[in-house]
Amino acid sequence: MRQLDEHPETPALTTNAPAELSPSLRAELRRLTPARIALRRTGVSLATSEVLDFQLAHGRARDAVHAPLQPASLLAALRSLGQGEPILLHSAAPDRPTYLKRPDLGRKLSESSRKRLEDLANPECDLALVLADGLSALAVERSAGPLLAELLPAIPNLKLAPICVVEQGRVAVGDAIAHLLRASLVIVLIGERPGLSSPDSLGAYITWQPQPGRTTDAERNCISNIRAEGLSYPEAAARLMHYIREAREKRLTGVALKDPDEPQLALGRPDPKGAR
Repeated sequence: MRQLDEHPETPALTTNAPAELSPSLRAELRRLTPARIALRRTGVSLATSEVLDFQLAHGRARDAVHAPLQPASLLAALRSLGQGEPILLHSAAPDRPTYLKRPDLGRKLSESSRKRLEDLANPECDLALVLADGLSALAVERSAGPLLAELLPAIPNLKLAPICVVEQGRVAVGDAIAHLLRASLVIVLIGERPGLSSPDSLGAYITWQPQPGRTTDAERNCISNIRAEGLSYPEAAARLMHYIREAREKRLTGVALKDPDEPQLALGRPDPKGAR
C-alpha cells in the first residue's frame, strides 16, 4: 500500500480539526442567510439555545397557519389607500379546520359572497386585486397594505375593481372573483406556507383572463417572499408592474411570460395600453 508521504501534493490527513466555527465566521455566515447553518453544539448534540430557537420558530409557523385573519384592521388599512370601500368575502370553507382539510373549498366563494358580487353589477375593468389569508393571515396583515401603497400609485390609468378580501381563501378563489367583476387581469395577494424563518411571507399571483375551475397554475405568474425581511415592497411592486404591462400587451400570463430582467424593473416605464 502506498503511503501518503509518497505524494507530496496530497494534503496530510489530520484528526485535530476544530469542532466549532470561530464566532466571527459564524456571525458572517448568519449575516448572509436566515437559514439554520453554523449551529452551536455541545459534544455531538445541538446546544440547548439552538433547540429552543428551532422550537420557537416551529411554533410560530404553526400559529401562522392556524391564526384567523383579523379583517377589521385590514379593511381599515385598505380604506386609507383611497380606492373606495373594500369588499369582505368568504370562501366555501366555513372555518379554519375545514379550510386546512379541504383545499377545494378554499378555491370557491361561498354562496352569499358570490351573490354579493353578482349584485354589484360592476362594469368591465382592467384589474381586480384580491387579498386572501391563505396559509398565513399574518403575512397579509403585515405586508398587503405596504405593497399596495407602492403599487397603486404606479397604475393610475387602469380601471380597478373594488379590492376584495377573502377569508379562508386560496389562490384560485381569485378566478371566480375576477370573473364576477368582469376583470381581464387578477392579482391575488396571499399568505404563503410558513417556513421556519418566515412565518409571514406574502405571495402574489397574476392571472390573465382567469376561468373558474379551468385555469391552471401553469397559467399564472408568481412572486414569492414579499416581506420586510425578504423581497422589498418597492421591488415587488416593480415586478408586479412588469407582469401587468406584459400581460396586457401579450394577453397572457404563466409559463409563456418570462421573468423581468433587472434593468426593466422601473415603475415609471410607459405601458402601451395605458398603465405606467
